[in-house]
Amino acid sequence: MPFAKTLRGAVSCLAVAAALSAAAATVPSGARAETPVKEVKIGVLTDMSSIYSDLVGPGSVLAAQMAIDDFIAAEKPGFKISLLSADHTSKADVASSIARKWIDEQGVNVLTDVAGASVTLAVSNIGAEKNRLVLATASGQNSLSSEDCKPTTLHWSYNTRAVAATTAKAVTMDGAKNWYFVTADYAGGRSLEEDATKGVLAGGGKVLGSVKHPFNNNDFSSQILMGQSSGAKAIGFGNSGPDTINAVKQANEYGLGSSVALTPLLAMITDIDAMGLDMAKGMYVTESFYWDMNDQTRAWSKRFFDKRGKMPTMVQAGLYSAVNHYLKAVKATNSTDTAPVLAAMKETTISDPVTKPSRLRADNIVLRDMYLFKVKAPSESKQPWDYYTLLKTIPGEEAFAPLSESKCALVKK
Repeated sequence: MPFAKTLRGAVSCLAVAAALSAAAATVPSGARAETPVKEVKIGVLTDMSSIYSDLVGPGSVLAAQMAIDDFIAAEKPGFKISLLSADHTSKADVASSIARKWIDEQGVNVLTDVAGASVTLAVSNIGAEKNRLVLATASGQNSLSSEDCKPTTLHWSYNTRAVAATTAKAVTMDGAKNWYFVTADYAGGRSLEEDATKGVLAGGGKVLGSVKHPFNNNDFSSQILMGQSSGAKAIGFGNSGPDTINAVKQANEYGLGSSVALTPLLAMITDIDAMGLDMAKGMYVTESFYWDMNDQTRAWSKRFFDKRGKMPTMVQAGLYSAVNHYLKAVKATNSTDTAPVLAAMKETTISDPVTKPSRLRADNIVLRDMYLFKVKAPSESKQPWDYYTLLKTIPGEEAFAPLSESKCALVKK
């Protein structure tokens, strides 16, 4: 089915007639269903038209389709795979309505993407209520795998601890000891500021103050002037997407770029592209994926770019990984029932073209390596989208909070 139809929310039905491979026989006795799986329905519930559409949106639908295509080519399953997509417009009530309809009326087996803190928490609750897996590939709030954890929600690509604390510590240790935060007034923004504060303190710095701004804001002048008057040497932006881009651009218009370390606490490659290297050069960025890491990531990203015209974000790559891992578990267990599929996903190492071998921890977060990058100057960039220099690989055990700090009820104390 043409990619354009997928982007319009059409259902893509892909079928093959091959039998299940002998590899599925390695699943423990009793874990496999007796009735063969006939169809798997995957729902990409994403932001197609609002603030996060560039980070997820059509690119997330493409990533899911690529995962399906690659799974069929490699595993030759004996079941049909249908892909549904819908726009939640970054509204929790819209997302909840779609999720319930998909599960109750269309028999969707798994939901993924669900970008946005309020959207994710709402869909996570529905997943637990309906006993459906939610692959939260575009959500960063720590509570999703802590106090708000659900047995059916898997926290896939990153959390704010892994990105914000790492970035803030690096900037602080580079000499910007005094910080001021400009933070989006919602759960994800507050989580970014809280974790960045830990990074600042760990790097030997201090926080001079902070100010909140509304979601999807256009005018940051008052917040930026407050940050400037504080005397801070670093301003941390606890937001994402267009909010981050607009805040950084307006800070540069006020002349802060040359004297203050402007630091997005959650920046993705599409944000850097929108800012341009002249503005973003020298910024520290922490991500779980970058297209130019190795031959596998380059080959996969080129396929993505050829259809999308942009390099993939870390959450789009994460969605590919999550769908791929889910489908492998369905095939191995010969089931779409949540319990055996979830067990197989947890017991099996996550490994694919965009993910180094990783695992799902007891709190349902993917314990993965994170990467600290520095944005290149224009003179250092050798080709389009050549934006990052890798400074450090942070092992998952260091990047994410230890299980001993988790408030997730799934973790045995």
